[in-house]
Amino acid sequence: MDWKTFQALLSGVNKYSTAFGRVWLSVVFVFRVMVYVVAAERVWGDEQKDFDCNTKQPGCANVCYDYFFPISHIRLWALQLIFVTCPSFMVVMHVAYRDDRERKHKAKHGDSSKLYNNTGKKHGGLWWTYLISLFVKTGIEVSFLYILHRVYDSFYLPRLVKCEVAPCPNQVDCYIGHPTEKKVFTYFMVGASALCIVLNICEIIYLISKRIVRCANKINRRNPILPSNWHTSLLRCFHDLVKAL
Repeated sequence: MDWKTFQALLSGVNKYSTAFGRVWLSVVFVFRVMVYVVAAERVWGDEQKDFDCNTKQPGCANVCYDYFFPISHIRLWALQLIFVTCPSFMVVMHVAYRDDRERKHKAKHGDSSKLYNNTGKKHGGLWWTYLISLFVKTGIEVSFLYILHRVYDSFYLPRLVKCEVAPCPNQVDCYIGHPTEKKVFTYFMVGASALCIVLNICEIIYLISKRIVRCANKINRRNPILPSNWHTSLLRCFHDLVKAL
């Protein structure tokens, strides 16, 4: 699958996204995918070749590199981008399933008959699929930030590391290639990931609150209630929302 196909599939989710979702997609493609492809890969390049130690002991540099960099930043970010965009395909597949049902329904009952009143809106199962995809994306983002911090003890990338792993004869100094550039890109990618988490959380809050308020308004139209009992209507809607699970 090339980038154009990949982008076209994800862009299809935009039809059902809120403003937060559209900003999220822009951040992923402009600030993460493009930066990753155009700049980050070049800065990291052949990391092991740029990792120098002040000893000629055979195997020392290789072992030290593996000890301090069990997984490359660039490969971890590649995995993160793959995993974080996968939940959007849940929405794409649900939309495709719904379109297929609509097509079969029209073939059976005629073009004037509609299975869904408004296919451009998130209703029923599609709303839940979209909401679940947001929770999954947020969980993936948080998990990868935790892994990155856990593996390297922090998001800071030092210029020099001290290694005492065998077969090194003693404590040796090892130098990382392009440390300042790598540190800048690390902070940038972490910041972009944190921004995506905030956008996902905002969209989750927006979707749930909008659904509850709409439900409360519907109940109020059916059975007018006093302003003091408005919270009762909201609680009833929240209960119905949870019960739908």
